[in-house]
Amino acid sequence: MIPAAHHGAEPASLIVIDPNGHRARVAVDPVPFLIGRAPESNLIIRDSRASRTHARILVEDGEYVVVDCGSRHGTFVNGKRIERHTLQNDDRVEFGANDSYQLVFALDGVELKRLMEQAGAAEKSQTPVLGGNLAKLRAILDLARTLQSSFSVDDVLVSVVDTALAITGAERGFLMLRSGSGLQTRVARHKKGHKLHDEDLRVPREVLHRALQHRRELLSMNFDPLGEGETRPQNSIADLELRSAICVPLVRIRTGQGEATSVLSTGSETVGVLYMDSRIAAADLAGGNRELLQTLAIEASTVLENARLLEEERAKQKMEEELRLARTIQQSLLPGKLPADGWLQACGSSVASHEVGGDYFDVTRVNSHCWSVVVADVSGKGVSSALLASLLQGALITATDQPEALRHRIEQLNRFLLGRTGGEKYATVFYCLLHLDGSLHYVNAAQCPPLVVRSGAPLVELETTGMPVGLMDPATFDLAEFQLAGGDRVVIYSDGVTEAANSAGEFFGKKRLRQILTEHHAASCSELHDAIQTGVSAFTEDAAQSDDITVVVLEYRPG
Repeated sequence: MIPAAHHGAEPASLIVIDPNGHRARVAVDPVPFLIGRAPESNLIIRDSRASRTHARILVEDGEYVVVDCGSRHGTFVNGKRIERHTLQNDDRVEFGANDSYQLVFALDGVELKRLMEQAGAAEKSQTPVLGGNLAKLRAILDLARTLQSSFSVDDVLVSVVDTALAITGAERGFLMLRSGSGLQTRVARHKKGHKLHDEDLRVPREVLHRALQHRRELLSMNFDPLGEGETRPQNSIADLELRSAICVPLVRIRTGQGEATSVLSTGSETVGVLYMDSRIAAADLAGGNRELLQTLAIEASTVLENARLLEEERAKQKMEEELRLARTIQQSLLPGKLPADGWLQACGSSVASHEVGGDYFDVTRVNSHCWSVVVADVSGKGVSSALLASLLQGALITATDQPEALRHRIEQLNRFLLGRTGGEKYATVFYCLLHLDGSLHYVNAAQCPPLVVRSGAPLVELETTGMPVGLMDPATFDLAEFQLAGGDRVVIYSDGVTEAANSAGEFFGKKRLRQILTEHHAASCSELHDAIQTGVSAFTEDAAQSDDITVVVLEYRPG
């Protein structure tokens, strides 16, 4: 999707008013901007009377247009039902119910522009609207420009503090953010424009922290140095020789998909505080300054939330990139080429349920008359299982044609894993040697019993000969032997095959697997492998799986 600005339209927002009267600002981005109950909507309306896709906002010829998407109860703009409507500043959008959500369309900065116009009119008429001085007008204008052009969060927050100082006439301003159980100064400014040091804040931070815990609305305190005006509400602050102090909590703005858009209201969910004080004159909160100051606090809160979401998205992208790289490396460790001619032919695949998997397989030529085959499934999922699978692969990459070496190697691997993981991570392993004469020697450490497919004969299972590797010590791993005949195929698979689930939660199961093998009893190893994959895919209907799916089919063709 393309941001509205890329269509030549001025950035715009929606003021979202929920049924409880809470307000929040949501940027109309990206475009098309979908509105409705569906989780994929850009703005989710949590009202059963709204349609899943109720309306959308487009940009046409540089203007925003709201279009009804065939909703059941209709889309209304300024009280009139519409099919499509070109939006103007302050247009009110509703969804067919008086007590549902309401949206107010606003081009970004419209509130600040209106305030600037009021301030300009005040200068001409000498009426004290918003203080009626050019300093406030200049501060608001600078903030508007910063909000629209700055790519730096700190620049915006500095501009917010400077604007707040200009509006209220306070001398010093501090923007502090939560850090653990305390507050950390992010911006410290004097009204003359120079930076302050963290130690210049003389008010105990515990006082400000308590204000955050118990209330979210603006808190102001003016002190009469002669004791003839207001009663001093807190001696500890008055003793600092302050004339006035203002504390504006920065609330957490919640926007995004999957939840109702709102401004969180409890004190524990504030993200910081905008604090200002004066030692000479009382701060001015008359004539609309209070409302403007609260608007600035919301702007600062929105900037901080957007910065947090951006940081999360960057961290997520970095993690996904690292996982993609890990998946590429892991896939490269799988055999790139399996034997397709000669007395042993093989076909195999391993599909991870996540970016990286805990399954792996390998088919290695020991010498001209012997092949080594291993299929392993590490418990758990994710990066830790993938790393352990790679470790197993390194431990089993070399092989000898001596069958007794299989058992010794698995025993050593069991002790090694147990010593490193304490039994918290283990693996099921099928490890075998296949000789030219058809003798198959194997250790099956709790792996799903492989199935031997013979034309016109019942399936044969190669039973388990020991417990999982890395689970406990001492552990016994018996060596078993099976004699293959010409044309026999051995199907080795992980439990991700039989436990593959469809959208109804049903498992593919061993019965369906056996049925596929019986129906394709005369197929080659590649055809048998493809039949299993096709059967699992058709059953799951591409539903997300919780386990890796690994299948290896061997075909013994002597002579």
